[in-house]
Amino acid sequence: MRYLFSLLQVKAEESQPQASATPTDQAEWVSECPSNADNDQKPVLVEIKEDADKVDPLNMMPPPNQRPSPNQPFELSTDRQKSGIPKAGTEEHWVYPSQQMFWNAMLRKGWKWGPDDIHAEDMMHIIKIHNANNESAWQEVLKWESLRVSPGEQPKLKSFGGKAKDFSPRARLRGWMGYEMPFDRHDWIIDRSGKEVRYIIDYYDGDLDHKSHEFANLDVRPALDSAEAVWDRMKVAWMRLKYSNSVEESMSH
Repeated sequence: MRYLFSLLQVKAEESQPQASATPTDQAEWVSECPSNADNDQKPVLVEIKEDADKVDPLNMMPPPNQRPSPNQPFELSTDRQKSGIPKAGTEEHWVYPSQQMFWNAMLRKGWKWGPDDIHAEDMMHIIKIHNANNESAWQEVLKWESLRVSPGEQPKLKSFGGKAKDFSPRARLRGWMGYEMPFDRHDWIIDRSGKEVRYIIDYYDGDLDHKSHEFANLDVRPALDSAEAVWDRMKVAWMRLKYSNSVEESMSH
């Protein structure tokens, strides 16, 4: 399941025709994340090849493209929503892509649509699902960071990138045990008071919450890049086991 397939649940309830999409080259879908831009910035499409090929190393995306694609069947909003995720090195927050930017990104990844497959309002739902799941991921990061940060310190997101085809060791282990594999993976680099900390986020299929637009089950944890991360993972695993046993004992009485 992807954002687009979750959208089918919304469309079914609204009694609209279901959407279908097929990548031209079976390309792996990688979700777009918050984009590096300010609310007041007015992105301009630069039609110079060497400029168009440049990729922002912080989010692994090309320059923002707010222009309609050739033969685009409907107009899309270029409004962008400020995220709740603070941006490292600044006093600002990351800004999510607009509907138009997301549409252009899908075309760039190889998606093709029939004349009745998708509608303008569908892009609104896709953006809401995308943004809600990123906000949920950040809240999970903050829970882990609470084990390390001092009062008054604020972790910030420095950079991120998708690794959908590069399954984490934990995801592979789950797969060997017969569990489903994640449909996406992101690695986020967090600035913890000047120290870089890498987080792995595995995205698993879940039920769409029509109120919050959340649909993915997230497995968020610090990568085992340091002794601190190993200790935190062990500590949280012990806490989960301890309190789950306590709940089971209380329910048995």
